Amino acid sequence: MSDALQKAFTLLLLIVLGLILRSKFKNKQQTDGIKEMVLSVALPSTIFIALMKVNVDSKLIIVPALTLVFNFFMYFITPLALTFFGVEKNSSTGRTLIMLLPSLAPGLSCFPFIAEFLGEESVAMAALGDVGNKFFVLIFLYVIALNMFLKNAKSEEANLGDKIKGLLLNLAKEPINIIIASALILLSFGVSFKSLPVIVADMFDKTSAMMTPLVLIFIGLAVQLKQRKKRLISSMLMFRAGITMLFSAAVIAVLGIKEPTMVLLAVAIPLSSASFWPFAHISAFNLREEAAGLPKERRTFDVELAVLVLAFSLPFSTLLILGILSAGTFFADLPTLIITGFLFMGIGVIPSLIEKSIMKVSKA
Repeated sequence: MSDALQKAFTLLLLIVLGLILRSKFKNKQQTDGIKEMVLSVALPSTIFIALMKVNVDSKLIIVPALTLVFNFFMYFITPLALTFFGVEKNSSTGRTLIMLLPSLAPGLSCFPFIAEFLGEESVAMAALGDVGNKFFVLIFLYVIALNMFLKNAKSEEANLGDKIKGLLLNLAKEPINIIIASALILLSFGVSFKSLPVIVADMFDKTSAMMTPLVLIFIGLAVQLKQRKKRLISSMLMFRAGITMLFSAAVIAVLGIKEPTMVLLAVAIPLSSASFWPFAHISAFNLREEAAGLPKERRTFDVELAVLVLAFSLPFSTLLILGILSAGTFFADLPTLIITGFLFMGIGVIPSLIEKSIMKVSKA
């Protein structure tokens, strides 16, 4: 068995361990505690180490820029894609999917595997890419959610300026953002990871080592399969993966990327699962409508659907990224990537089109 397959099976066994331990973690707060350990301790340490070990180059600004371009590409194409699945874009289902599908959560679904298969320099590149994604999910999507809420409620109660100001303050307090800013400041003064005190470097090394096992165990604990609308979400995620692969292929072709590691990095990052941040925005506005006594069918977003998207998206993206990276350079080939992208799109869309055709025939 190859080293890549051995590594892949080891990582899958950690997900299985999470599934086995589900009976011990019946309380949502317990699983949320593991997630918080990842996002506030293990992931920031991994990103800090990765950033401190690479040379800063002004050309790297293209990395977060490309991620942001992907976010907006998915945001504008999602409403068009909804028509294939018979979803009205101005419904609570449509608004929820428009919020979640363009977002990325590379920290939970992508970074551990990039670190395992592509190395620390690639993790640093991915962390820079997440800067663009953070702007999109934390600021742009909040404004979009607020606009959707105001249109649905036909209310002028919200002060947009104050909301965005509060959001920026929360953004500045995020451990990951503090770590990225700290690393960039240290690098600007010529401080590298090797020049840090041994105790500090050792602390970051040990907390970083927790990330991969914690993320995989969390995935096993969090995945939920007994929910409604499973087929819609599965089809949408498959379609999203196909579109994402075609986008990555276009970027690779336009930029002339040849190095296999960079090609796989360009493929893996956009395949990350949907972010928790749009769900946080959705939950905040849902609580306000719930407090106002608004019935579920008239609310701006469908919170249950949002939970289902996250529950399916995380293991789906994790297994997809794991499969691609563990396949060596197989998916570093542009024709293979394009064919796989169209295949995934077809798997996602064709069942819905067939179902719609059957319904039209039966009504005729």
